[in-house]
Amino acid sequence: MSAPTGDQHVLSAHGYRAVVTQGCGALRSLTYEGRDLVDGFAEDAMPSGGRGQLLVPWPNRIRDGRYTFGGATQQLALTEPKRGNASHGLVRWVSWTARSVAADRVELDYFLPAQTGYPWALALTTTYALGEDGLTVTQAATNRAAEAAPYASGAHPYLVAGPGPCDDWTLDLPAVARLVTDDERLLPVGTEPGDAFRTPAPLADAVLNHAYTGLDRDPSGRATVTLRAPGGAGVALWVDEHHGWLQVYTADDTATPRTSVAVEPMTAPPDAFNSGDGLVVLAPGETFAASWGVRAL
Repeated sequence: MSAPTGDQHVLSAHGYRAVVTQGCGALRSLTYEGRDLVDGFAEDAMPSGGRGQLLVPWPNRIRDGRYTFGGATQQLALTEPKRGNASHGLVRWVSWTARSVAADRVELDYFLPAQTGYPWALALTTTYALGEDGLTVTQAATNRAAEAAPYASGAHPYLVAGPGPCDDWTLDLPAVARLVTDDERLLPVGTEPGDAFRTPAPLADAVLNHAYTGLDRDPSGRATVTLRAPGGAGVALWVDEHHGWLQVYTADDTATPRTSVAVEPMTAPPDAFNSGDGLVVLAPGETFAASWGVRAL
């Protein structure tokens, strides 16, 4: 019998331990000295709520699953049927091939074939690596089509600062703006100030499911979000300069509300295939790579 997500790649180094799955290419678990840093899923379970999954070739939602690129209108399957959206890309449930495996890293490959709604072929590589600074994830795509292709990437880790619920955790989110979305379909309708947690503050009863931007960055171009439990221990997620957006989600509408907080790195915001905001246009043969990571506090 096989686990629902196939092979389980176990990585270990510098007090960190991660499990990455063949199916979904997902981060199933991440711990530091035995302490959970992400809210993942069991080996005998499928990931729910996007837990640990990769969001390629777009994160978040595309309105009606329809967009126009290069003068042609495309129609994707509506993978979020209750809201009429195409959600979180095309690789959430595919099987990845381990090209190289070591004690502290695994490199996964997947060839995304041209298909209805996305008529471009991509060679995808995702590398998970453990170091003294925790986990680094690098997501790369090479356009194997003869024409330019639209592209964006993201991921869906749920972070854990300590025992839940998250209400007592302190959030430090270095953003100045966030998207406003409609209640019914969660699609963008505008922007508003999003600096409520730019100075660290308890989450309390805040209900979050927003894409944040205008990120404060260090000299290397990194932006870092932190969550701390009472007592100071916690978890940090950083993104490189290619990630202009972070979706922050307290999961109030799931079966396990507020036990963790999803902080989703995104190179583009919701509905970017229509707005063009943050969208990467990959020329034939061109490669785009973006990195993010998680460490213990």
